[in-house]
Amino acid sequence: MKVSTRLIVFLVVAILGISFSYYAYQIVYTPNILVGKDDRLFIVKEGSTFKDIQKQLHDGKIVNDLVSFSFLAKLSGYDDELKPGRYILRKNMTNLQALKILRSGKQEPVKITFNNVRLLPELAERITRNLGMKPEEFEAALIKFAMSNSYGFNQDNIMTMFIPNTYEVYYNVTPEALVERLYEEYEKFWTDERKEKAKAVGLTPVEVSVLASIVQAESINAKEAPIIAGLYLNRLRKGIALQADPTLVFAVGDFSLKRVLNVHKQIDSPYNTYKYPGLPPGPINMPEIRSLDAVLNYTPSDYYYMCAKEDFSGNHNFTNSYEEHMKNAARYQKALTIEQQKGAALRGESR
Repeated sequence: MKVSTRLIVFLVVAILGISFSYYAYQIVYTPNILVGKDDRLFIVKEGSTFKDIQKQLHDGKIVNDLVSFSFLAKLSGYDDELKPGRYILRKNMTNLQALKILRSGKQEPVKITFNNVRLLPELAERITRNLGMKPEEFEAALIKFAMSNSYGFNQDNIMTMFIPNTYEVYYNVTPEALVERLYEEYEKFWTDERKEKAKAVGLTPVEVSVLASIVQAESINAKEAPIIAGLYLNRLRKGIALQADPTLVFAVGDFSLKRVLNVHKQIDSPYNTYKYPGLPPGPINMPEIRSLDAVLNYTPSDYYYMCAKEDFSGNHNFTNSYEEHMKNAARYQKALTIEQQKGAALRGESR
Protein backbone atom coordinates (compact mmCIF):
# COMPACT_ATOMS: atom_id res chain seq x y z
CA MET A 1 0.00 0.00 0.00
CA LYS A 2 2.84 2.33 0.88
CA VAL A 3 4.56 1.61 -2.43
CA SER A 4 1.33 2.21 -4.26
CA THR A 5 0.77 5.56 -2.46
CA ARG A 6 4.31 6.67 -3.20
CA LEU A 7 3.87 5.71 -6.82
CA ILE A 8 0.67 7.73 -7.07
CA VAL A 9 2.30 10.75 -5.44
CA PHE A 10 5.28 10.42 -7.79
CA LEU A 11 3.03 10.16 -10.82
CA VAL A 12 0.97 13.18 -9.74
CA VAL A 13 4.09 15.26 -9.12
CA ALA A 14 5.57 14.11 -12.42
CA ILE A 15 2.39 14.93 -14.31
CA LEU A 16 2.20 18.33 -12.64
CA GLY A 17 5.86 18.93 -13.39
CA ILE A 18 5.44 17.96 -17.01
CA SER A 19 2.28 20.08 -17.29
CA PHE A 20 3.97 23.07 -15.72
CA SER A 21 7.03 22.63 -17.93
CA TYR A 22 4.86 22.39 -20.99
CA TYR A 23 2.89 25.52 -19.99
CA ALA A 24 6.12 27.34 -19.17
CA TYR A 25 7.44 26.38 -22.59
CA GLN A 26 4.24 27.66 -24.19
CA ILE A 27 4.43 30.95 -22.27
CA VAL A 28 7.96 31.58 -23.47
CA TYR A 29 8.30 29.96 -26.89
CA THR A 30 4.85 29.45 -28.45
CA PRO A 31 3.66 32.15 -30.90
CA ASN A 32 1.18 34.35 -29.07
CA ILE A 33 1.34 37.71 -30.87
CA LEU A 34 -0.89 38.34 -33.89
CA VAL A 35 -1.10 34.66 -34.69
CA GLY A 36 -2.33 34.31 -38.26
CA LYS A 37 -2.55 38.09 -38.66
CA ASP A 38 -0.34 40.85 -40.07
CA ASP A 39 2.38 42.88 -38.38
CA ARG A 40 1.03 45.87 -36.51
CA LEU A 41 2.16 49.13 -35.00
CA PHE A 42 1.91 49.22 -31.23
CA ILE A 43 2.19 52.58 -29.49
CA VAL A 44 3.02 52.93 -25.80
CA LYS A 45 2.00 56.45 -24.83
CA GLU A 46 3.72 58.56 -22.23
CA GLY A 47 2.15 57.92 -18.82
CA SER A 48 0.67 54.54 -19.79
CA THR A 49 0.26 51.92 -17.06
CA PHE A 50 0.61 48.19 -17.46
CA LYS A 51 -3.18 47.92 -17.25
CA ASP A 52 -3.37 50.29 -20.23
CA ILE A 53 -0.99 48.00 -22.14
CA GLN A 54 -3.08 44.94 -21.26
CA LYS A 55 -6.22 46.70 -22.46
CA GLN A 56 -4.56 47.66 -25.77
CA LEU A 57 -3.41 44.10 -26.33
CA HIS A 58 -6.84 42.68 -25.51
CA ASP A 59 -8.99 45.24 -27.32
CA GLY A 60 -6.74 45.17 -30.38
CA LYS A 61 -6.78 41.38 -30.44
CA ILE A 62 -3.01 41.41 -30.54
CA VAL A 63 -2.40 38.53 -28.14
CA ASN A 64 -4.05 35.13 -28.12
CA ASP A 65 -3.41 34.48 -24.43
CA LEU A 66 -3.26 37.67 -22.37
CA VAL A 67 -2.70 35.74 -19.14
CA SER A 68 0.52 34.12 -20.37
CA PHE A 69 1.83 37.45 -21.72
CA SER A 70 1.01 39.22 -18.46
CA PHE A 71 2.64 36.46 -16.40
CA LEU A 72 5.91 36.67 -18.33
CA ALA A 73 5.79 40.48 -18.40
CA LYS A 74 5.57 40.62 -14.60
CA LEU A 75 8.17 37.90 -14.22
CA SER A 76 10.59 39.93 -16.38
CA GLY A 77 9.77 43.21 -14.63
CA TYR A 78 8.30 44.85 -17.72
CA ASP A 79 5.19 45.91 -15.84
CA ASP A 80 7.37 48.35 -13.86
CA GLU A 81 9.61 49.45 -16.77
CA LEU A 82 7.29 50.65 -19.51
CA LYS A 83 9.10 52.55 -22.25
CA PRO A 84 6.94 54.89 -24.32
CA GLY A 85 7.41 54.62 -28.04
CA ARG A 86 6.24 53.31 -31.39
CA TYR A 87 6.95 49.62 -31.91
CA ILE A 88 6.34 47.01 -34.59
CA LEU A 89 4.88 43.76 -33.24
CA ARG A 90 5.28 41.09 -35.88
CA LYS A 91 2.93 38.22 -36.57
CA ASN A 92 3.57 34.93 -34.78
CA MET A 93 5.95 36.48 -32.26
CA THR A 94 6.36 34.72 -28.95
CA ASN A 95 5.76 36.53 -25.68
CA LEU A 96 9.49 36.53 -25.11
CA GLN A 97 10.23 38.15 -28.48
CA ALA A 98 7.58 40.83 -28.02
CA LEU A 99 8.75 41.66 -24.50
CA LYS A 100 12.34 41.83 -25.66
CA ILE A 101 11.40 44.59 -28.10
CA LEU A 102 9.16 46.46 -25.69
CA ARG A 103 11.68 46.30 -22.84
CA SER A 104 14.61 47.35 -25.03
CA GLY A 105 12.83 50.48 -26.26
CA LYS A 106 13.84 49.55 -29.83
CA GLN A 107 11.32 51.67 -31.64
CA GLU A 108 10.20 51.86 -35.24
CA PRO A 109 11.12 55.37 -36.48
CA VAL A 110 8.39 57.77 -37.55
CA LYS A 111 8.83 59.43 -40.94
CA ILE A 112 7.83 63.08 -40.91
CA THR A 113 7.35 65.02 -44.14
CA PHE A 114 6.36 68.64 -44.49
CA ASN A 115 5.95 70.87 -47.52
CA ASN A 116 3.32 73.13 -49.06
CA VAL A 117 2.70 74.93 -45.78
CA ARG A 118 2.44 78.66 -45.14
CA LEU A 119 1.75 79.19 -41.44
CA LEU A 120 3.21 77.88 -38.21
CA PRO A 121 0.03 76.15 -36.93
CA GLU A 122 -0.23 74.30 -40.25
CA LEU A 123 3.40 73.20 -39.93
CA ALA A 124 2.94 72.07 -36.32
CA GLU A 125 -0.09 69.99 -37.30
CA ARG A 126 1.79 68.35 -40.18
CA ILE A 127 4.96 67.54 -38.22
CA THR A 128 3.32 66.11 -35.10
CA ARG A 129 0.65 64.04 -36.87
CA ASN A 130 2.24 60.69 -35.95
CA LEU A 131 4.24 61.75 -32.89
CA GLY A 132 3.54 61.60 -29.19
CA MET A 133 3.34 65.39 -28.82
CA LYS A 134 0.51 67.82 -29.52
CA PRO A 135 0.81 70.48 -32.25
CA GLU A 136 0.58 73.26 -29.68
CA GLU A 137 3.49 71.73 -27.71
CA PHE A 138 5.72 71.78 -30.78
CA GLU A 139 4.56 75.28 -31.68
CA ALA A 140 5.36 76.53 -28.17
CA ALA A 141 8.85 74.97 -28.30
CA LEU A 142 9.50 76.52 -31.70
CA ILE A 143 8.39 79.99 -30.57
CA LYS A 144 10.62 79.69 -27.51
CA PHE A 145 13.53 78.74 -29.80
CA ALA A 146 12.76 81.69 -32.10
CA MET A 147 12.84 84.09 -29.16
CA SER A 148 16.03 82.78 -27.58
CA ASN A 149 18.33 81.45 -30.35
CA SER A 150 21.51 83.16 -31.48
CA TYR A 151 21.30 81.96 -35.11
CA GLY A 152 19.33 84.88 -36.54
CA PHE A 153 15.85 83.35 -36.38
CA ASN A 154 12.82 85.21 -35.03
CA GLN A 155 9.07 84.70 -35.03
CA ASP A 156 8.74 86.25 -38.49
CA ASN A 157 11.37 84.15 -40.25
CA ILE A 158 11.46 80.93 -38.20
CA MET A 159 9.79 79.03 -41.06
CA THR A 160 12.99 79.48 -43.08
CA MET A 161 14.66 76.99 -40.72
CA PHE A 162 12.66 74.12 -42.19
CA ILE A 163 14.03 72.37 -45.25
CA PRO A 164 11.19 70.32 -46.81
CA ASN A 165 12.21 66.69 -46.87
CA THR A 166 11.45 63.38 -45.17
CA TYR A 167 13.09 62.80 -41.80
CA GLU A 168 13.05 59.92 -39.32
CA VAL A 169 12.50 60.57 -35.61
CA TYR A 170 11.17 58.57 -32.70
CA TYR A 171 7.57 58.72 -31.55
CA ASN A 172 8.46 59.94 -28.06
CA VAL A 173 10.89 62.67 -29.15
CA THR A 174 10.38 65.82 -27.06
CA PRO A 175 9.29 69.09 -28.71
CA GLU A 176 12.59 70.72 -27.77
CA ALA A 177 14.65 67.82 -29.14
CA LEU A 178 12.65 67.86 -32.39
CA VAL A 179 13.27 71.59 -32.88
CA GLU A 180 16.98 71.03 -32.28
CA ARG A 181 17.03 68.09 -34.70
CA LEU A 182 15.41 70.15 -37.46
CA TYR A 183 17.90 72.97 -36.88
CA GLU A 184 20.69 70.41 -37.34
CA GLU A 185 19.12 69.42 -40.67
CA TYR A 186 19.07 73.10 -41.65
CA GLU A 187 22.79 73.31 -40.87
CA LYS A 188 23.47 70.23 -42.98
CA PHE A 189 21.63 71.77 -45.92
CA TRP A 190 23.53 75.05 -45.70
CA THR A 191 26.90 73.71 -46.75
CA ASP A 192 29.88 76.00 -47.21
CA GLU A 193 29.21 75.93 -50.94
CA ARG A 194 25.63 77.13 -50.54
CA LYS A 195 26.67 79.79 -48.03
CA GLU A 196 29.27 81.09 -50.50
CA LYS A 197 26.61 81.27 -53.22
CA ALA A 198 24.29 83.17 -50.89
CA LYS A 199 27.09 85.60 -50.10
CA ALA A 200 27.76 86.03 -53.82
CA VAL A 201 24.16 87.13 -54.46
CA GLY A 202 24.30 89.46 -51.46
CA LEU A 203 21.86 87.59 -49.24
CA THR A 204 21.96 85.69 -45.97
CA PRO A 205 20.62 82.12 -45.91
CA VAL A 206 17.44 83.42 -44.24
CA GLU A 207 17.00 86.05 -46.97
CA VAL A 208 17.57 83.42 -49.64
CA SER A 209 14.68 81.43 -48.14
CA VAL A 210 12.42 84.49 -48.04
CA LEU A 211 13.12 85.29 -51.69
CA ALA A 212 12.80 81.61 -52.64
CA SER A 213 9.31 81.54 -51.12
CA ILE A 214 8.26 84.36 -53.46
CA VAL A 215 9.94 82.73 -56.46
CA GLN A 216 8.15 79.47 -55.65
CA ALA A 217 4.77 81.21 -55.49
CA GLU A 218 5.41 82.87 -58.87
CA SER A 219 6.79 79.88 -60.79
CA ILE A 220 4.45 77.13 -61.94
CA ASN A 221 7.13 76.09 -64.41
CA ALA A 222 10.25 75.07 -62.47
CA LYS A 223 12.42 76.04 -65.46
CA GLU A 224 11.37 79.67 -65.00
CA ALA A 225 12.31 79.80 -61.31
CA PRO A 226 15.99 80.80 -61.82
CA ILE A 227 14.89 83.51 -64.31
CA ILE A 228 12.33 84.91 -61.84
CA ALA A 229 14.94 84.79 -59.09
CA GLY A 230 17.34 86.78 -61.27
CA LEU A 231 14.64 89.35 -62.03
CA TYR A 232 13.90 89.90 -58.34
CA LEU A 233 17.60 90.13 -57.52
CA ASN A 234 17.88 92.87 -60.15
CA ARG A 235 15.10 94.76 -58.43
CA LEU A 236 16.62 94.32 -54.98
CA ARG A 237 19.98 95.63 -56.17
CA LYS A 238 18.34 98.69 -57.72
CA GLY A 239 16.12 99.32 -54.71
CA ILE A 240 12.99 98.78 -56.80
CA ALA A 241 9.96 97.35 -55.00
CA LEU A 242 9.46 93.67 -55.81
CA GLN A 243 5.74 94.16 -56.51
CA ALA A 244 5.08 90.44 -56.09
CA ASP A 245 1.37 89.61 -56.04
CA PRO A 246 1.79 86.48 -53.84
CA THR A 247 3.11 88.67 -51.00
CA LEU A 248 -0.14 90.64 -51.12
CA VAL A 249 -2.15 87.44 -50.93
CA PHE A 250 -0.14 86.54 -47.81
CA ALA A 251 -0.70 90.02 -46.36
CA VAL A 252 -4.46 89.77 -46.96
CA GLY A 253 -4.50 86.28 -45.42
CA ASP A 254 -6.99 85.00 -48.00
CA PHE A 255 -5.14 82.23 -49.83
CA SER A 256 -8.12 81.61 -52.11
CA LEU A 257 -7.59 85.06 -53.66
CA LYS A 258 -7.08 84.60 -57.40
CA ARG A 259 -6.72 88.18 -58.58
CA VAL A 260 -4.88 91.01 -56.84
CA LEU A 261 -6.66 94.38 -57.17
CA ASN A 262 -5.51 97.95 -56.57
CA VAL A 263 -7.31 97.97 -53.24
CA HIS A 264 -5.04 95.17 -52.03
CA LYS A 265 -1.98 97.19 -52.96
CA GLN A 266 -2.96 99.78 -50.34
CA ILE A 267 -2.77 97.33 -47.42
CA ASP A 268 -0.31 98.53 -44.79
CA SER A 269 1.69 95.39 -44.17
CA PRO A 270 5.43 94.66 -44.24
CA TYR A 271 4.47 91.88 -46.67
CA ASN A 272 3.09 94.42 -49.14
CA THR A 273 5.96 94.48 -51.62
CA TYR A 274 4.16 97.13 -53.68
CA LYS A 275 4.25 99.54 -50.75
CA TYR A 276 7.61 98.60 -49.20
CA PRO A 277 10.79 97.89 -51.20
CA GLY A 278 13.11 95.06 -50.22
CA LEU A 279 12.26 91.64 -48.88
CA PRO A 280 9.36 91.04 -46.48
CA PRO A 281 10.31 90.04 -42.90
CA GLY A 282 9.61 86.35 -43.45
CA PRO A 283 8.70 83.75 -46.06
CA ILE A 284 5.21 83.54 -47.54
CA ASN A 285 5.44 79.75 -47.78
CA MET A 286 7.97 77.03 -47.07
CA PRO A 287 10.25 76.99 -50.13
CA GLU A 288 11.33 73.62 -51.44
CA ILE A 289 14.97 72.80 -52.10
CA ARG A 290 14.54 73.42 -55.85
CA SER A 291 13.34 76.97 -55.10
CA LEU A 292 16.21 77.66 -52.72
CA ASP A 293 18.68 76.43 -55.31
CA ALA A 294 16.92 78.51 -57.99
CA VAL A 295 17.88 81.64 -56.05
CA LEU A 296 21.42 80.43 -55.38
CA ASN A 297 21.84 79.47 -59.06
CA TYR A 298 19.77 82.26 -60.59
CA THR A 299 19.86 83.12 -64.28
CA PRO A 300 21.56 86.50 -64.84
CA SER A 301 19.54 88.88 -67.05
CA ASP A 302 18.56 92.51 -67.45
CA TYR A 303 14.88 91.74 -66.72
CA TYR A 304 12.92 93.92 -64.31
CA TYR A 305 9.38 93.07 -65.33
CA MET A 306 7.33 89.93 -65.88
CA CYS A 307 3.72 89.27 -66.72
CA ALA A 308 1.76 86.05 -67.03
CA LYS A 309 1.40 84.93 -70.64
CA GLU A 310 -1.96 85.37 -72.27
CA ASP A 311 -2.15 81.66 -73.12
CA PHE A 312 -2.69 80.88 -69.38
CA SER A 313 0.15 78.36 -69.48
CA GLY A 314 1.50 79.67 -66.19
CA ASN A 315 4.62 80.91 -67.99
CA HIS A 316 5.69 84.55 -68.15
CA ASN A 317 6.77 87.22 -70.57
CA PHE A 318 9.98 88.85 -69.31
CA THR A 319 11.36 92.25 -70.27
CA ASN A 320 13.53 95.15 -69.12
CA SER A 321 11.22 97.70 -70.75
CA TYR A 322 8.32 99.16 -68.82
CA GLU A 323 6.53 100.06 -72.05
CA GLU A 324 6.80 96.49 -73.33
CA HIS A 325 5.70 95.21 -69.93
CA MET A 326 2.54 97.32 -70.14
CA LYS A 327 1.81 95.86 -73.59
CA ASN A 328 2.28 92.34 -72.18
CA ALA A 329 -0.03 93.21 -69.30
CA ALA A 330 -2.68 94.60 -71.66
CA ARG A 331 -2.64 91.41 -73.73
CA TYR A 332 -2.99 89.31 -70.61
CA GLN A 333 -5.85 91.43 -69.22
CA LYS A 334 -7.67 91.26 -72.55
CA ALA A 335 -7.30 87.47 -72.69
CA LEU A 336 -8.45 87.22 -69.07
CA THR A 337 -11.55 89.33 -69.76
CA ILE A 338 -12.46 87.18 -72.78
CA GLU A 339 -11.99 84.04 -70.72
CA GLN A 340 -14.21 85.42 -67.97
CA GLN A 341 -16.91 86.35 -70.48
CA LYS A 342 -16.82 82.84 -71.92
CA GLY A 343 -17.18 81.42 -68.43
CA ALA A 344 -20.12 83.69 -67.67
CA ALA A 345 -21.80 82.68 -70.94
CA LEU A 346 -21.36 79.00 -70.18
CA ARG A 347 -22.82 79.45 -66.72
CA GLY A 348 -25.75 81.26 -68.25
CA GLU A 349 -26.36 78.38 -70.66
CA SER A 350 -26.19 75.83 -67.85
CA ARG A 351 -28.91 77.72 -65.98
